[in-house]
Amino acid sequence: MNYHSPVLLKESIDALAIKEDGVYVDVTFGGGGHSREILSRLGENGRLFGFDQDPDALENVIDDARFTLIPENFRYISRFLRFNGVKKVDGVLADLGVSSHQFDEGERGFSTRFDGDLDMRMNQKSKISAKEVIGSYSEEKLAEILFLYGELRNSRNIAKTIVEKRQEEKIETSFQLKEAYKNIYRMR
Repeated sequence: MNYHSPVLLKESIDALAIKEDGVYVDVTFGGGGHSREILSRLGENGRLFGFDQDPDALENVIDDARFTLIPENFRYISRFLRFNGVKKVDGVLADLGVSSHQFDEGERGFSTRFDGDLDMRMNQKSKISAKEVIGSYSEEKLAEILFLYGELRNSRNIAKTIVEKRQEEKIETSFQLKEAYKNIYRMR
């Protein structure tokens, strides 16, 4: 699967100053690009732990005895490292955000190019999807989320527009959401 090609791969891993026998953590494993580069620089006693809550990442597991994939959110890093006998690490890499893979898969609900169910969950085991948030949250709560997490200065206007649109019809797909705010953002 062509999951994601890391940007600034060499520069990111160079900045970790890999020690051959070091212990490293890639908290956003994804397609494994960063992890593969870290492993290429580790010696036989080095260790790498990867975290990713996205089930799609499981398809990219690296078959290497020095590597352990933990299919969880990295907020549990301390717990899982302790479980694996790790008391300290030499470096942590975090490539935060949505990957190109998630934008390229319409069914994930992140894409503005491909229609799909309005999901947007990084962890698809999570109970609530974007469809439920868009369909049931108050205008105030939507505005707060858009401002805090989307850093959108016009979050109140967007929330108002979404609430007005959902009174006309349910917003269940990424294209319906895109249509709801098309007059705010001129998108293709």
